Amino acid sequence: MLTDEQARDAVIVALDCTRERALELTDLLAGHARWVKVGMTLFYRYGPSMVDEMHARGFKVFLDLKVHDIPFQVKGAVHSASLSGADILSIHGLGTAQMISAGREGAEEAAAERGVDESGRTKLVAISVLTSMDEKALHSIGVDGSIKDEVARLASLSYNAGADGIVCSPQEAQEMRELLGPNALIVTPGVRPEGAEKGDQVRISTPSAAIKAGASKLVVGRPITCANDPVIAFEAIISELKN
Repeated sequence: MLTDEQARDAVIVALDCTRERALELTDLLAGHARWVKVGMTLFYRYGPSMVDEMHARGFKVFLDLKVHDIPFQVKGAVHSASLSGADILSIHGLGTAQMISAGREGAEEAAAERGVDESGRTKLVAISVLTSMDEKALHSIGVDGSIKDEVARLASLSYNAGADGIVCSPQEAQEMRELLGPNALIVTPGVRPEGAEKGDQVRISTPSAAIKAGASKLVVGRPITCANDPVIAFEAIISELKN
């Protein structure tokens, strides 16, 4: 069971929509939600201004860009993204320890330029295996073994190289908490309230089950943003996490 404050701080509302819809949703959710996700759909069109707009409206921002390139490029990309003031930024665990380490350097340099200490630095979470993938999909790209083994491998590599945590499905959250310890950020997409449509997500779980398994943050999009009343849908998740 979480307190009201803890529950609201755990849910990240995914704004994978137009800017106009994102602003409409944040107007509705103001005073209810604390976090939003700005992903590629918004960032590629509007850039860092979307982070500024969300902060101005009182929300913390998970900037979900899944940065993945050679270490030099990733250091620069993370540095630039961190200057936007994003609270959390996603990078790909598949990019090697050197890439993760370079990203951490970029985040630290940006924090110094912004004049913030370690607590204000943009936190990095490494993508493991996308929640839209099952083991058949994983094998189709040449990765043998189980999803849980692959998530654990990438989590260890990324966390030891300087990432602050991992992005994984709720189904791997318990193992990741045991593996990485109490301080790691474990961000779980693929969270669906009981009875909600799965959409293109495969490895899913309910909000309460994900938190019980060890997730730090739950990314919830369409069950809230496409609901007839997003506030009622959001508050239902908060109620579930509290009770």
